[in-house]
Amino acid sequence: MMVTLLGATTLVLVTLAPWVLSAAAGERPGGESRRRAGGGKNLKSPQKVEVDVIDDNFILRWNRSEESVGNVTFSFDYQKPEMDNWIKLPGCQNITSTKCNFSSLKLNVYEEIKLRIRAEKENTSSWYEVDSFTPFRKAQIGPPEVHLEAEDKAIVTYISPPGTEDSVMWALDRSSFIYSLVIWKNSSSVEERIQNIYSRHKISKLSPETTYCLKVKAALLTSRKIGVYSPVHCIKTTVENELPPPENVEVIVQNQNYILKWDYTYANMSFQVQWLHAFLKRNPGNHLYKWKQIPDCENVTTTQCVFPQNTFQKGIYLLRVQASDGNNTSFWSEEIKFDTEIQASLLPPVFNIRSLSDSLHISIGAPKWSENKPVIQDYPLIYEILFWENTSKAERKIIKKKTDVTIPNLKPLTVYCVKARAHSMDEKLNKSSVFSDVVCEETKSVLLRCINYVFFPSLKPSSNIDEYFSEQSLKNLLLSTSEEQIEKCLIIENISTIATVEETNQSDEDHKKYSSQTSQDSGNYSNEDESENKTSEELQQDFI
Repeated sequence: MMVTLLGATTLVLVTLAPWVLSAAAGERPGGESRRRAGGGKNLKSPQKVEVDVIDDNFILRWNRSEESVGNVTFSFDYQKPEMDNWIKLPGCQNITSTKCNFSSLKLNVYEEIKLRIRAEKENTSSWYEVDSFTPFRKAQIGPPEVHLEAEDKAIVTYISPPGTEDSVMWALDRSSFIYSLVIWKNSSSVEERIQNIYSRHKISKLSPETTYCLKVKAALLTSRKIGVYSPVHCIKTTVENELPPPENVEVIVQNQNYILKWDYTYANMSFQVQWLHAFLKRNPGNHLYKWKQIPDCENVTTTQCVFPQNTFQKGIYLLRVQASDGNNTSFWSEEIKFDTEIQASLLPPVFNIRSLSDSLHISIGAPKWSENKPVIQDYPLIYEILFWENTSKAERKIIKKKTDVTIPNLKPLTVYCVKARAHSMDEKLNKSSVFSDVVCEETKSVLLRCINYVFFPSLKPSSNIDEYFSEQSLKNLLLSTSEEQIEKCLIIENISTIATVEETNQSDEDHKKYSSQTSQDSGNYSNEDESENKTSEELQQDFI
């Protein structure tokens, strides 16, 4: 009987042996070992794991536990969002130090990744899982590469973006880096900081035969990332050149032309001017061969050149000037930034005037940069209109955003003069045009209102009535009978005084009343006119 029980017990133990033995060895389901180290203690997991991402370099650092000494190694696994399983992290397997590099792993730098680490000796520790992270957000900007060239009074810096040319981390941002540098004389500790420069930059106004040192760092403002400084680079400027470069280069605007001016010490010199698209300076590499000559500014013998505004399309450019005496040439001047929208002049608007009996209607056209190139429409404009009686100097002003403007409450049969100018409403431009040429126009006789009421009660009078009929002939045509001559239209025989708006409105009402009672025309007309029904206060508001 005892033998039978013993046999049964042995059978159960044999059946349960696989998982019971695994549990006894400290191994969890899934193969994760929890075996104890010598002395009956578990091997502790590494702690305080740090991930450093600089450009395309991925570095892991961690602290080993007190027990993990001797022949302990460390290994990492990684997991991407689309993965269900953990995969061994290349470059970080069986590491004996507390640092490893996994830059060889091909990653989507905008996608999260998870890491975990464990220690391994005779047995293994439990996994220590690192907080998930997105490489691009984690990444820091490393130092840019810097190459220097010396002139007599300047140093030209050529800056390459951080990382390599095939950088994955900054693939979309290589042209978005901005740079700043610190420069100082090698014999002095006084530093000068220069901000927001291009990948190629000339530092001018230095001393000849002097050693200068500098360091450069990069930044991505859109990502709020600021890099670390490059190693210090030093270079000595050359012996002073026989011909100095032109100085104080500037662009001014006159009519439809640009005038480029500069200062120069010597006489009997010739000059040339070149231009470059500013955005090219943001791209890494040498762009010296991309500079182009301004056609009207080649071999000029004065310290200025003139070229039309339509030489350049909308954009930002760089300009530079070089001097020559035939045998020798100077270094290029400092490059100046030239923004066509900011530096170009805003030309005056064009407008047409149509006169009415007691008002002028003005239609304003957009200002123009040149005959064939309209003003940039991205920026709203506001118009300032001045008008006055031709026999008076008392100007009145109207400011309007709209391009159709009516000036009411004017005297009939009176010549008024008008001029206008445009103002940009954009703070960036902050430009105003000069005033346009003066245009003068005579207002119509109020007799035309009678024509409007009698013959065209619901329509505006024909625009060519004055062209074919004089005032006297129209008067005779309308007032052919004695009965019609007592019509209460405000007929002005000899204008020496001008009726007020209220008197005119009263006469209009009288005329409407008469017209509705005596007209024998059987047609259906409307005697309502929106502009005639306005009060004087409403007209004044329109004027303002």
